[in-house]
Amino acid sequence: MNTDITIRMAKQSDTEEILAIYAPYVRDTAITFEYTVPTIEEFSARMKKTLSKYPYLVAVRNEEILGYAYASEFKSRAAYDWAVETTIYIKQETRKNGVGKKLYQAMEKVLERQHICNLYACIAYPNPGSIGFHEHLGYRTIGHFSKCGYKLETWYDMIWMEKMIGEHEMSPQPFIPITELDDQRVF
Repeated sequence: MNTDITIRMAKQSDTEEILAIYAPYVRDTAITFEYTVPTIEEFSARMKKTLSKYPYLVAVRNEEILGYAYASEFKSRAAYDWAVETTIYIKQETRKNGVGKKLYQAMEKVLERQHICNLYACIAYPNPGSIGFHEHLGYRTIGHFSKCGYKLETWYDMIWMEKMIGEHEMSPQPFIPITELDDQRVF
């Protein structure tokens, strides 16, 4: 694993660099079903919204952001407060070097402190790299939807993967927004 990589909470000043990582996935792949690269303003607003409740982490080496991961609302109803959707993007030339694993492990630590129990990943199918990555980290496939996304002149399936990181107690501790954690440090 890369020991020279640090994980920290994203800042609004990171927006342009993070968007530069995301843009090739939008333009050239079906890894995201988004068709158009968001504007810097739109992307910044998305980050701000996420950071109001959930972690949005970046992996940094020598002041360069190599990738990012964040959690977002799984569903808007209160009963879903203990579940999140996870998302990760790594600079394409940096993949398969432990950056993603380090990001996800750090994010899980933060989510546990927020009392999250269930993690969900929505993945375009086929995508053996992402599926294998998530399986390696303990996710399992729980749903498969056929030909539900159309991009780059191809119909794609979509799968949902799940990982449990918390106990499902009869009276769970309340969800704590990231802004209310006493200590937001990742490490």
